[in-house]
Amino acid sequence: MDYVKLGRTGLNVSVISLGAGGSSRLGMQTVKSEEQASEIVGKAVELGINLIDTAEAYGTENIVGAGLQGLNRKEVIISTKYSLQKDKLLKKPEDFEKSVDASLANLQTDYIDIYHLHGVHLKDYAYAAEYLVPEMIKMREKGKIRFLGITEAFGTDPSHLMAEQAVLDDCWDVMMIGFNLLNQSARDKIFTTTLAKDIGILDMFAVRRALSRPDALAELVADLFAKGLLDENKIDRENGLDFLVHEHGAKSIMDAAYRFCRYEPGVHSVLMGTGNLQHLADNIESANRPPLPEADIQRLKAIFAGIDSVTGN
Repeated sequence: MDYVKLGRTGLNVSVISLGAGGSSRLGMQTVKSEEQASEIVGKAVELGINLIDTAEAYGTENIVGAGLQGLNRKEVIISTKYSLQKDKLLKKPEDFEKSVDASLANLQTDYIDIYHLHGVHLKDYAYAAEYLVPEMIKMREKGKIRFLGITEAFGTDPSHLMAEQAVLDDCWDVMMIGFNLLNQSARDKIFTTTLAKDIGILDMFAVRRALSRPDALAELVADLFAKGLLDENKIDRENGLDFLVHEHGAKSIMDAAYRFCRYEPGVHSVLMGTGNLQHLADNIESANRPPLPEADIQRLKAIFAGIDSVTGN
């Protein structure tokens, strides 16, 4: 496993990390038991992943906590998240510590390495900055959290409107940003600034539905052509991203997707989610392969230049 410094946090983080949310929730979305799901966490650490990300909204904090029992706590970086709303109403700042304490209990730990505000929308950012950041700082002073983070709602904000605002502030040590080969808009909109400020970036949506299912990719490409967002001189309508798979290139589209994100300047760790041990091993293998051929990288940049309307989901 390769490791890099997570920006100004100084944390030495694996270049690929395990997410306990998304469409898998460590396999809980399918037929996995909590015990089987927690085994995924332990296996990930055994294979070199040292950052595990969850959230109170995922309902998997307890599974992550169980999976980390018996391991050296200091060697694992725990990331979790606070939901701003409950019953469609913004939660009160005075209740913030209760959420932190609940997460600590679920995770069976006495501190959280990175505590994020979860899926913040632009309309709620001013509230978060004014009322919740002071609460986060209090939790840091009490030793309950170490670093302040924020995650964008990439699924509904693929053009990074909230993150463009948040990155102007100096309080964020870590940001979770959507970036993949289909939507590379964070490169210019976000990473230019985060690199300058040495903010750690956890990359989400590296591989979702469109980059793991050929039928979904074909549907997305057809839609982008229909909207006039793709140039048939740069990408084949029928074969899409097949040009990436060749002897000196990627082994698969998914392999290409992980490697494209892993080596993007500004990205420190690429989040992946799975409930399958073989899938876990394959993704780790992809993240540790060399960069894609430069010609393939440049072609991807040319194909999807200016696209900020898709997520790949």
